[in-house]
Amino acid sequence: MALKDTGLSKEKLHEMFRTTLLARRLDERIWLLNRSGKIPFTISGQGQEIAQIGAAYAFDLDKDYCLPYYRDLAVVLAFGMTARDIMLSAFAKAEDPNSGGRQMPSHFGQKKNRIVTQSSPVTTQFPHAAGIGLAAQMAGDDIVCYTSTGEGSSNQGDFHEGINFASVHKLPVVYVIHNNKYAISVPAEKQYAAEKLSDRALGYGMPGVRVDGNNMTEVYLAFKEAADRARKGEGPTLIETISYRFTPHSSDDDDRSYRSREEVENAKASDPLTIFQNELLEEGFLTEADVEALEKEIAKEVNEATEYAENAPYSEPESALRFVYEERTGEE
Repeated sequence: MALKDTGLSKEKLHEMFRTTLLARRLDERIWLLNRSGKIPFTISGQGQEIAQIGAAYAFDLDKDYCLPYYRDLAVVLAFGMTARDIMLSAFAKAEDPNSGGRQMPSHFGQKKNRIVTQSSPVTTQFPHAAGIGLAAQMAGDDIVCYTSTGEGSSNQGDFHEGINFASVHKLPVVYVIHNNKYAISVPAEKQYAAEKLSDRALGYGMPGVRVDGNNMTEVYLAFKEAADRARKGEGPTLIETISYRFTPHSSDDDDRSYRSREEVENAKASDPLTIFQNELLEEGFLTEADVEALEKEIAKEVNEATEYAENAPYSEPESALRFVYEERTGEE
């Protein structure tokens, strides 16, 4: 299948490519900032952008809900977060829309864009998504909820409880396992015995689909079908995307201890960003001049976001415990 089979317009595919490119360039900049000692921590989605963009654009980005996991940078950009928002979070500044600099980076949350924050304990967002789906069903709201996790986290109890509840009540949720082959240092073959994690859906009476996370057409069509199915009241779907994590687990990890440089370089030879770009060029949705112009535009956007965030003020120290304990107003 080709990109034309998605039914997406040239303008929409152009927007999707721009968001993919922005996610990669932001991610790369944040790694450089970490390595130069300017920000304390980062966790990357490099190599997983097509799985994320193909998923996100299958939803209604004006009304659907997003409960991402920490690598979902491309997803939250699609749902409305900006380069400045991401950089403010990376620098832990007061204007950080996620938490005012109180949370670790990549704990995405932004009320105006219906992005619901996750916790550091992984996969807690799965039952939360079921809760949002139940509320929507009870209120008769025409919304669908996207939520995701990695393949290692799919072994957590929250994963199973969330999808079981959603399936029993036919809730409008699309559950996603972004399988990037490693749970920190543990390779997939040591994590689970099933041939496909998407087969876990069978035990809960819901459809399970595995897709090539480097193939935009395959990803988009699978998610579009799942989102449409959920919106029609037919219940949740579990989708497993297969990709490869280009970077270490986080900036605090040394992946040389558990995988070879040859393995990583071989994976990078099939970079999903390059694959998507070449497909767009070959099918006439994009020109080399378009790519060059976008690279310049995005470089400017990332530079401006970095400069703004680096110079923005930190939160006042006195605010550290705000929203943790009840605050007295003095009038009580």
